[in-house]
Amino acid sequence: MSDNPLTSAQTLPFQTVLIANRGEIAVRIERACRELGLKTVMICSEADRHAEYGKRSDQFLCIGPATAGKSYLNQDAIILAARLTGAGAVHPGYGFLSEKASFSDAVAKAGLAFIGPPASAIATMGDKISAKRAMIAAGVPCVPGPDTALPDDALAVERTATEIGYPVIVKAAGGGGGRGMRVVTEPGSLHEAIALTREEARQAFGSADLYMEKFLEHPRHIEIQVICDNHGNGVWLGHRDCSMQRRHQKVVEEAPAPGISPQFIEPVGRACVEACKQIGYRGVGTFEFLYEDGAFYFIEMNTRLQVEHPVTEMTSGIDIVREQIMVAQGTPLPMDQSQVACTGHSIECRINAEDPKTFMPSAGAVAEVVLPKGQGVRVDTHIHDGYRVSPYYDSLIAKLIVHAPTRSAAIATMREALADMRIEGIETNLPFLRELLQDEGFARGETDIHYLEKWIKHRGAA
Repeated sequence: MSDNPLTSAQTLPFQTVLIANRGEIAVRIERACRELGLKTVMICSEADRHAEYGKRSDQFLCIGPATAGKSYLNQDAIILAARLTGAGAVHPGYGFLSEKASFSDAVAKAGLAFIGPPASAIATMGDKISAKRAMIAAGVPCVPGPDTALPDDALAVERTATEIGYPVIVKAAGGGGGRGMRVVTEPGSLHEAIALTREEARQAFGSADLYMEKFLEHPRHIEIQVICDNHGNGVWLGHRDCSMQRRHQKVVEEAPAPGISPQFIEPVGRACVEACKQIGYRGVGTFEFLYEDGAFYFIEMNTRLQVEHPVTEMTSGIDIVREQIMVAQGTPLPMDQSQVACTGHSIECRINAEDPKTFMPSAGAVAEVVLPKGQGVRVDTHIHDGYRVSPYYDSLIAKLIVHAPTRSAAIATMREALADMRIEGIETNLPFLRELLQDEGFARGETDIHYLEKWIKHRGAA
């Protein structure tokens, strides 16, 4: 990996960007590139080669079979595609290779710009133990628990759990996406949980390293969006609430987080920017926290663009994808913290191709799409009449985002937008979201990370 992340080949100017992703985020990146006067190359798998959105790009290149491991996760094929098409940069979007330090490093070694952080920063923040250590050094509040891997010694592990206090949560150091974690409520189930989590971590993440933290029982999931350039500048763009989750996957996100004043969260935001400077971070990233009883606890950093970035764009007025690309060009940030002003309230609903009762994926042809319109309504999507939803990838097919002066007005706008939106020919979670947005607990902002699971259970869904 490059020794100095801020002077690598990644900061060289470029005129063509290869978009190493698919679907709505590929369309979003292509639009930002076009607005900047940059050319684009979209890659695709055999399953996506007939997708209409590929026509938006200057070049559309199939690099492998439908299986992601042989296409969207094939690092060699992506870099070869960049060379063949004359692309000078690679944008990974989110998911797939976006948080792979090895990919960032390989792109830089190929003489291309990686539109994301340097490999060293991804490696530091990708390992939850080293990330926690870095955050403690920067003064970012963390969940109680040691910043070291759990030892093999059973008695030492028991002592650690006792010192933290039950319940505790055992997590994979290289984990993410809600995998590789188990809650332990009593000493008698500790060692079994560790054994099971170690094996899961070994198979899923290639590392059996675990760590242990205090399990917070009723927290909210709060995020802070940051962006940093190559010139020592960094800003944080307000905060989001992503507590509405099902099986650790976000369903509804909003900005700002209800009931948390800007003055109260400001020191945490400043600490996040300081942490970025200490680890040589460049580009956009998100610090994720659990928030309980008036306190913030760092859990992880996503070293990439996030699915829910639009709610921050709507409230801050800053095009995050555009700035991400400009930073990779070596351009200084055009604003400092005093110029960041978040206004109004924004809500995002993830529209998935899935049964609204069982949540089973629904593949097939889309017969008709009717998108909502109106002031403060935005839809990020790649689907259209006749689009075929593939069974090979994530079920996300659209993001519905609204912005209004107040939270109550944003909820009202979202309710109307959901009522107007139609996707025929496949099952979607639109009925589920329409029902959820009528929930009084959500309207009052009384949610935590367990709220949606309980709501679904009460609703009688599988």
